[in-house]
Amino acid sequence: MKKLLHKKLIIPALALVVFFSTTAFKNDFFEIAKQIEIFTTLFKELNMNYVDDTNPGDLMDTAIKSMLDDLDPYTRFYNEQDVEASRINNAGDYTGIGAKVLTLKDKLVIVEPYKNYAADKAGLKAGDEIIKVDKVTVADFKDDAANLLQGAAGTEVNVTYKRQGKTNTVKIIRESLEIKAVPHYSMVDEKTGYVVLRKFNNKASSETISAIRALKNQGATQLILDLRGNPGGLLNEAVNVTNIFVPQNQLVVTTKSKVKKYNKTYYTKRDAIDTEIPLVVLVDGSSASASEIVSGALQDMDRAVVVGTRSFGKGLVQRPKPLTYGTQMKITISRYYTPSGRCIQALDYWNRDENGKATRTKKENYNAFKTKNGRNVFDGGGVQPDIEVEFSKQTPITKAILNENLVFNFATNYHYDNTIEDLTSFQLSDSDFKNFKNYIKATGFNFETNTEKALNEAITIAKEEELDGVINSEYKDLTSALQAYKSNAIDGNKTQLKSLITDEIIKSYFYSEGLYTYYTANNSEIKKALSILNNPSQYASILR
Repeated sequence: MKKLLHKKLIIPALALVVFFSTTAFKNDFFEIAKQIEIFTTLFKELNMNYVDDTNPGDLMDTAIKSMLDDLDPYTRFYNEQDVEASRINNAGDYTGIGAKVLTLKDKLVIVEPYKNYAADKAGLKAGDEIIKVDKVTVADFKDDAANLLQGAAGTEVNVTYKRQGKTNTVKIIRESLEIKAVPHYSMVDEKTGYVVLRKFNNKASSETISAIRALKNQGATQLILDLRGNPGGLLNEAVNVTNIFVPQNQLVVTTKSKVKKYNKTYYTKRDAIDTEIPLVVLVDGSSASASEIVSGALQDMDRAVVVGTRSFGKGLVQRPKPLTYGTQMKITISRYYTPSGRCIQALDYWNRDENGKATRTKKENYNAFKTKNGRNVFDGGGVQPDIEVEFSKQTPITKAILNENLVFNFATNYHYDNTIEDLTSFQLSDSDFKNFKNYIKATGFNFETNTEKALNEAITIAKEEELDGVINSEYKDLTSALQAYKSNAIDGNKTQLKSLITDEIIKSYFYSEGLYTYYTANNSEIKKALSILNNPSQYASILR
């Protein structure tokens, strides 16, 4: 009943939120005033007369947040508690047990204890399932249970967790933790430096500069900048990182909005660190926002070769707007465009399909743009690499397996059943992969393809129209073909799945630091980058 009540508040709540947008208010004064009056009357009558007691704050919070879900995933309302949580997150530091944690329905799962921090020193490992924090049972906690682990540095927290079927309790002393923007840099070979940039906080460019200078002192004459998995961050830091490789006064990104004052152009402001050093930038489907600004700008300027898979396509710009009583709203105000004029945004949330899902531009409708040297690059969302590493692109079955945490769980079990003697030479065997397939089968894993969904919907309609007898044999043939595909899909994605499993296993033994070391010796994208950098004529031909 409550869910139904919340949904009924969604549309009128829109009027209340739009009220705070000055431009919209001026453009349609009467309609906004009318909707606010309707909503105010409804909200008053509802809370005065509804058969059960209501909580006006909860109703309003749910109504606003649910209403904003119909716009895009980034336009958000923050109540007072949300504002404080956001402030802590954006500060770039964290006070708690020092671990990456996954929140599930009835437990918290340690994804990664950060090396030499509180959770690690207390003996927690990846895969540990936290079921109780002090006297609070995680399954009974209604809000985000991960908040239970946070607290002032130096305070104690008792954590009860399960590991391999056994329950343990450990006392952890909370501490402050600053997660570096550049967690790793090293020499891949005698002349190639490798820099991992994981987020764009306020130290991203300074840490990147320090890493590059250190590598050049070690003899680096060419560079690999790894932006894979980087979700973005501060726009000015994206400009500053680009500025490391290109001169002053170069256009990096443009934002375009219906509100004139939000139309901005961002140029490099300083002298570059090195405008000549050969550079490869690595991206993947999780490289978003600021990562796409950097990779897209360097590609448009023909300053770097981009390698990997198409980036995420997050090209919407948000700005926080303070509201009353300590609340805030983050509003999408504009879109990002690369120097060539490409829009980074992939999904269209304003022209949804018949099922209400955001649409994606079809490949045949991509528009061509020109780089500085006249090369064709295309929009359609995200940054398309100059050199694509095909197997790294996640397929539907790979995504489904990852979403069920099956790779992570298998790696956790592997950790307790095996030992690794040498980090860089580790390879997952065919026997191990067979065990993984058996593990998946034992979990009862099954996934439904979009084709399967459409086919089932079609047969339902055919039955209503009494046409199912006419197409019955064809339907059975298609169903059989889909089942055959699904049974072979895991083997068909063996290379990618083995790579993902290996990453999780390495991380469980040697933390993220060990994974980066493993990458420099074994990762396919890095090997491709090296082959390009070590062939100057190929590097130059790609950028011509």
